[in-house]
Amino acid sequence: MAKIFVTRQIPEIGINLLKEKGHEVSIGPEGIISKEELLEGVKGVDAILSVLTEKIDGEIMDAAGEQLKIVANYAVGYNNINVTEATERNIIATNTPGVLTDTVADHAVGLIFAVAQRIAEADKYTRAGKYKVWGPKLFLGGEITNKVLGIVGLGRIGSAVASRMSKGFDMKIVYYDMNRNEELEKEHNFEYRELDDLLKEADYISLHTALTDETKHLINAEKLGMMKKDAYLINTSRGPIVDEAALIEVLKEKKIAGAALDVFEKEPELMPGLVELDNTVLTPHIASGSQGTRDKMSEIAANNIIAVLDGKEPLNPVK
Repeated sequence: MAKIFVTRQIPEIGINLLKEKGHEVSIGPEGIISKEELLEGVKGVDAILSVLTEKIDGEIMDAAGEQLKIVANYAVGYNNINVTEATERNIIATNTPGVLTDTVADHAVGLIFAVAQRIAEADKYTRAGKYKVWGPKLFLGGEITNKVLGIVGLGRIGSAVASRMSKGFDMKIVYYDMNRNEELEKEHNFEYRELDDLLKEADYISLHTALTDETKHLINAEKLGMMKKDAYLINTSRGPIVDEAALIEVLKEKKIAGAALDVFEKEPELMPGLVELDNTVLTPHIASGSQGTRDKMSEIAANNIIAVLDGKEPLNPVK
């Protein structure tokens, strides 16, 4: 029997899989776990099932002890895990790729429509009892059909968003990725652009790149200044990819039309001034938040742990 610590409350399907294998499972709180609680919770465990809000670094790994074999992240991204320090300690790190693709892509599409058609703004206005008469200039928004969508990061999710908007709304798709994909270009009529050119051309820019040292503040004040005045920025990837303070300034000055964000630079904290902006749609990191997807994430994370504890290769190792 192995000991496993799950840092936060997650769907029961994964927990039950671990218990059915005879493992002892302890679970952290529903809300954010403190550093002290995390250090205490991992003591003596063979596996950690972490979520993206917990930083799993060398200190946490050492607190667990030399018997720690795996850190299974309940997320596609794994920037919260110090993979280098895990490797140095012969600890395997895993994630949950693939399962999130459709759900996150659907949410990104929803954000495009919400910000362009000013849905959140109009909802707030209507609920406040301000709707007295129909007006020809009431909440005029941006058009979507036949416009240009710029995808930054043409991986699984970026490709799924591009496909939906190209096939469903006749959008022209331009993309930037460090690895150009000429096969997808030919198959779907996507067009490659360097990042600066994409920012200047696109009516909508949707971010789907991983967070690395190179992509932190990839969208900064200079890059935001390249966007068209009637363009929109959508981010469902990771908050620090956007310089949030710089974004707030261009939104205040209406140098771009709006932004829809599911992730934030210092989440759950928001930069001062962001919530006061009407030309934004803000959701609390829920892009993967369907019941089916979250259940599957729980199952994958558990199966990664089960495999490693059984002496097998994990399903989804990261390096």
